[in-house]
Amino acid sequence: MSSLDEIRAERVKKLQVLKERGILPYPADSKRDKTNSSFLSDFEQLLNNQNKIVLAGRVMSVRTHGGSVFFDIFDGTDKIQVFLKKDEAGEELFELFEQVVDQGDFLEVDGLAYKTKRGEKSLLASSWRMLSKSLLPIPSEWFGLKDADERYRKRFLDFLLNKDLREVFYKKTKFWDETRQFLKKHGFLEVETPTLELTTGGAEARPFRTHHNDFDLDVYLRISIGELWQKRLMAAGFQKTFEIGRAYRNEGSSPEHLQEFTNMEFYSAFMDYQEGMVFTEEMIKTVVQNVFGTFKFSTKGHELDLEGDWPKLDYVETVKRITGIDVLTAREGEMKEKLDELKISYEGKNRERLTDTLWKYCRRQISGPAWLINHPKIVSPLSKSKKDNPELTERVQMILAGAEMTNGFSELNDPIDQKERFEIQQRLLESGDVEAMMPDWDFVEMLEYGMPPTFGFAYGDRLFATLIGLPIREIQLFPLMKPKGD
Repeated sequence: MSSLDEIRAERVKKLQVLKERGILPYPADSKRDKTNSSFLSDFEQLLNNQNKIVLAGRVMSVRTHGGSVFFDIFDGTDKIQVFLKKDEAGEELFELFEQVVDQGDFLEVDGLAYKTKRGEKSLLASSWRMLSKSLLPIPSEWFGLKDADERYRKRFLDFLLNKDLREVFYKKTKFWDETRQFLKKHGFLEVETPTLELTTGGAEARPFRTHHNDFDLDVYLRISIGELWQKRLMAAGFQKTFEIGRAYRNEGSSPEHLQEFTNMEFYSAFMDYQEGMVFTEEMIKTVVQNVFGTFKFSTKGHELDLEGDWPKLDYVETVKRITGIDVLTAREGEMKEKLDELKISYEGKNRERLTDTLWKYCRRQISGPAWLINHPKIVSPLSKSKKDNPELTERVQMILAGAEMTNGFSELNDPIDQKERFEIQQRLLESGDVEAMMPDWDFVEMLEYGMPPTFGFAYGDRLFATLIGLPIREIQLFPLMKPKGD
């Protein structure tokens, strides 16, 4: 078997043959007048009319039979078999094909619609032209790329050889298009908010830090999709806004977590979390039905059915039922003992982190869909407290396949309460909790001018990945990779 270097050297020689004959191996133009998919859909008409057609695409396989060659070309829409005969194309062009064309090359071919004896829709070529000479071979379509590391490093080949994987990203685009259309249909304005921030508001996560040379100050990549900015828009008189964009969190990777991902956040003035639950359940069901054509999914060991009304789970009661711990009244020592008993590791030792860790243990046992409500105030620094119990908040999350898929609040608009909660977060930061929320004192000042009652809501790549049954890394076009050797 030839080494990769030997294969490349042979192909460079073929490149030189083309140049010596005055043939451009990388021309800028193409005279293609039909995509492969349109050729197939119009095939019977083209077969009857016998008008010349020009197709183009990458050579995926080549089969030589004496004075004829069959090869498949793929243009991103479909794959077409091309039949090249020596007596049809001429001896010179036919022999040049045999001499210089390899699997992986991009060719332009013109000819007539042709049906083989086996009934396969093909193109009978009268001529061909090189559009791009490949110097390295593509893997076989039958075997593809098996090594996960190689798949991510050579993602272009992974997509080329894996139609199902390409389809994932067409579905992902539709997922976000349907989300966008639903919100616009209901009067939401699409906005763009800063991705570089002085403080990373809107979530509890470790941020990425960079430096702004012109201003000579450190800034952070956002960890939410403009939460505190969109709330400023509510104060400014905008009624309904949303943004779909990238968020960045300098944390560990898992099937449900990634450092860079797409999220959507919307904010609606004069809506609370109860109304928000009804609205977002309708939104998610509409998007899911339009994208996937079903409400039933089997993923991550869970059988899911999103049709029907989703039950509501109480945060405190759920943790108490599964672990025996009341997170509102238990001492921190009791919480640590229970976590040790359950063999659950935990990094932070403050009450907020212990509460959150206990809940995460519980959520893995919930298939859903269900709405999680009545979150403790300590784990919800931006959510409005409940009137009947100020230790709980008007927060709602969709639970699906053992994970939180969404996040929504009756947004906190009391500036004094918000200031006090930010002060708690500041103390957590000072104690070494790198995931605590950075206080934004300018945001508190905005609240002092007044912000209307507002419901905010978010979902993102995690929901799509769960529904399609893939790790979140797999639904990124080009996931970040360490350089080889590091």
